[in-house]
Amino acid sequence: MSNIAFIGVGNMGGPMALNLVKAGHNVLAFDIVPSSLDAVVKGGCEKAASAAAAIDGAEVIITMLPAGDHVDAVYNTDVLPNISAHTVLIDCSTIDMAMSQAVHEKAATKDCLMVDAPVSGGVKSAVNGSLTIMVGGTADAFAAAEPYLQVMGANIFNCGDAGAGQAVKMCNNMMLGIQMTSTAEAFVLAEKLGIDSEKMFNVINVSSGQCWSLSSYCPVPGLVPSAPVNNDFDGGFGTALMIKDMNLALAAAKAAGSSVDVAEKAAAIYQDYCDEGSGAKDFSGIIELIRGR
Repeated sequence: MSNIAFIGVGNMGGPMALNLVKAGHNVLAFDIVPSSLDAVVKGGCEKAASAAAAIDGAEVIITMLPAGDHVDAVYNTDVLPNISAHTVLIDCSTIDMAMSQAVHEKAATKDCLMVDAPVSGGVKSAVNGSLTIMVGGTADAFAAAEPYLQVMGANIFNCGDAGAGQAVKMCNNMMLGIQMTSTAEAFVLAEKLGIDSEKMFNVINVSSGQCWSLSSYCPVPGLVPSAPVNNDFDGGFGTALMIKDMNLALAAAKAAGSSVDVAEKAAAIYQDYCDEGSGAKDFSGIIELIRGR
């Protein structure tokens, strides 16, 4: 049993924190959104008044924050100035690889073990503790973080040195963003051609077009009960977050001199959907934009 600080307990971080509680750990949680914090407190976490208060006495600090600016602020203001040597730091946020590496370097000056550990799988997997977690850091840091990661995920991958988890995650989400646009376009085309959506789903799900966006997150109602489409695209992975992740991949590709023409087009479509006021809706809601065009 460990004393864990968990900063950022929203749609993804909340279930992850609760799984650590269920595993017998003491979890002191903080989030700037009161309703998110209240929800995990009801589930067994202790409530912290601030991020700095959450890390007081923590052996492990886990962050799950929306963007790089938040990670930079929390680590530089609250975490790094106040931690003890040998604290295990696990950042599950999805951020720029270079920024992640900079935080790793600062953590090393404090004699702390840090991993970047962005996740994939959506809210359902966060609740079930079946996330895929992509980890970057030293071998010692990975060994120290792994027992906690195994509570939150079912597939834990050591991807390499500091920032490697972020690199793999941005590539993964670039693919996901592209696949959802293709899935949505295919179903809209099938509708216009008079094809029943359920029949379309059943065929493609066992054919070469099969992908996670179809089998686990299909944007057509009634085909995948847990998909956000059945809840008016609320409560999933917001379109604004998908744009953020795809832009991270596009920036990395530009720096590396890698061609990502399809990803650029997909990102532009998500931006159009967000500009319509749908940034908070799940990214699979892109089918609404495509259907309306």
